[in-house]
Amino acid sequence: MSKYALYQDVDRCIGCYSCEAHCKVNKTLPMGPRLCRIIPVGPKLVNNLPRMSYCFMPCFHCEKAWCVAVCPTGAMQYRAKDGIVFADPELCIGCKACISACPWGAPQWNPETGKVVKCDYCMDRLDAGLEPACVSKCITKCLHFGDPGTISEIRRQRYARSAAEF
Repeated sequence: MSKYALYQDVDRCIGCYSCEAHCKVNKTLPMGPRLCRIIPVGPKLVNNLPRMSYCFMPCFHCEKAWCVAVCPTGAMQYRAKDGIVFADPELCIGCKACISACPWGAPQWNPETGKVVKCDYCMDRLDAGLEPACVSKCITKCLHFGDPGTISEIRRQRYARSAAEF
């Protein structure tokens, strides 16, 4: 299990897609693969006004990841020190088994390399003491990253503030 968690404060997200754009820049990805995705929801009526909301969909770095289980070469693997699920491009043969196995659509096909890519929480940035690109470049600061305990506390505080407003 990954020692990290990523949380989206849906009330702050405006659907600007800066998380997707900065992810692509950080990973030098072509058109096509989206390692994190913003899914628009709505419009729906809120206080009789049409409103949109946006759901952030990254890889969930599952404890028992199906993408890891089906990979015939071991290219899809867990990083030992923190449980991050990542794709090793040196071992990937482009069979796409992981793409079929993941119920969340996290592994993506890179047509330029003929290999699979996926969110790895920007391991290079984490190792340098930085946050993932999607989190650090979020213009509304709706994305939060850290250990699950800290993320749970952020969620509790957010809920308490919204409950106090009623």
